[in-house]
Amino acid sequence: MSTPLEAIYLLEDKLKNLLYKYDFLKEENQILLENHAKLHVILQEKTQELKIKQEEYNLLKIAKTIEGSKENKKETKQKINTLVREIDKCISLLNS
Repeated sequence: MSTPLEAIYLLEDKLKNLLYKYDFLKEENQILLENHAKLHVILQEKTQELKIKQEEYNLLKIAKTIEGSKENKKETKQKINTLVREIDKCISLLNS
């Protein structure tokens, strides 16, 4: 059986090891939190860019439809009617 002094040294070594691991994990956690924050900002930027690109795409589709070819006159009329309804909704919201 070990002496009390050996037990104390063993306990001290284990405590130092635990403190070292704690410091390491604390630093690693901080790095991960910083990376998470950076990635969150990038995700928000990319989401905003995607929304802008989707709006541009929809506008291009509308412009192409309105530009009109004889094949899609019906689609053009539907798009115009949809736009007029959206404008009417906006006007009614503004008036209320």
